[in-house]
Amino acid sequence: MNLLGLAFRSLINRRFAVILTVVTIALSIGLLVLVEQMRSEVRDGFYRSVSGTDLIVGARTAPIQLLLYSVFGIGDATNNISWQTYRELAETSDISWTIPMALGDMHRGYRVMGTSEELFAHFRYGDRQALAFAQGGPFDDLFEVVIGHQVARQLDYVIGDQLVLAHGTGSTALQQHDDHPFTISGILEPTGTPVDQTLYISLAAHRAIHIGWERGTRMPGAEIDPDEARDRADELRPDSVTAVLLGLNTRSAVFGLQRRINDFRAEALTAIMPGIALQELWRITGLVEQTLRLVAGMVVLAGLLGMLTVLLTTLNERRREMAMLRANGARPWQIAGLLVFEAGLIAASGIIVGVLLALLVQALAAPWLLATFGLHVAVAWPAGDLWLVLGGILLAGLAISLVPALLAYRRTLADGMQVRM
Repeated sequence: MNLLGLAFRSLINRRFAVILTVVTIALSIGLLVLVEQMRSEVRDGFYRSVSGTDLIVGARTAPIQLLLYSVFGIGDATNNISWQTYRELAETSDISWTIPMALGDMHRGYRVMGTSEELFAHFRYGDRQALAFAQGGPFDDLFEVVIGHQVARQLDYVIGDQLVLAHGTGSTALQQHDDHPFTISGILEPTGTPVDQTLYISLAAHRAIHIGWERGTRMPGAEIDPDEARDRADELRPDSVTAVLLGLNTRSAVFGLQRRINDFRAEALTAIMPGIALQELWRITGLVEQTLRLVAGMVVLAGLLGMLTVLLTTLNERRREMAMLRANGARPWQIAGLLVFEAGLIAASGIIVGVLLALLVQALAAPWLLATFGLHVAVAWPAGDLWLVLGGILLAGLAISLVPALLAYRRTLADGMQVRM
């Protein structure tokens, strides 16, 4: 018997029900693959966002909150670190470098960070990759700004363009620093991290634009003139910073320094190790991940049961077809094998279409994740472990098809020729 050709013709004859079954299985497989792929890619994207930083220090808060607002730009700080405390940290003998971060401003939905040139020298992401400039260079003049790749791409900025920062961290800011426009001095290479969605100015500039502001409100006549601010640039410094990234001379000193910072008496501080804080974040979200996996698994099971329902439903309609095959010399095991083979084709088609569907959704979601969270999600084929799961699903589909195959096997030629009223 030409089993393959016979199975194809049989499936084409029942194409409407078969297509619906394949679509059902494809949607369930697509959900399963998408959950696994996105979970893995997003996790890798978070881990890529910062590397080479030994400690992150902020005002007393939850470690995960400190990690989210300092690295990923999610949420706001409950308090700041005084400038005096920051200088004490910077002068500690165990510390090799510091990257101060002063947050609180936005530009058209993108956050602005006041920092020092230490950022461009010591910040690392991914596999300890340094920041690089696609165009221009670091800020030199007081009112120059360096922008991330996504900021330049989305807002169509080039070197030399002027922009105005807004006070506050909301997506729609009413208070503008329009008396101190900034000129773009550099555009960073894409990193696939929140760096791409950030604008960087100097700490002196951050202080200059906030002179004359009280509790988020501009006091008329109290602001500083831009030319005067340039003359006094060496004197300008913020009263506080939001957080500090620390690099140590020796990694072995990290635990002792972390304990000393957490016990700092002059000011309530929190020091975290980024890797450990990320692991804690994934432990918290682990329940959500397992729930998504469970839901995806149940959807796959529902798809396979739907296939079983279709096979059982059409089995009675195919009684005469099977009787004719028996009359032409087909053995019972051959008819049973035909049903199993058809089920295998349906399940395999659903898996293939589901994987392609997941890749399509992943490709469509990648730009949104990059634009919204600054996370680069690569569109890739499922990992080896996931292929094993898909293989197990195919075997499960074949196992399920044994039910109608066994029923067909037990039917006799006489039963197939009977006409039921």
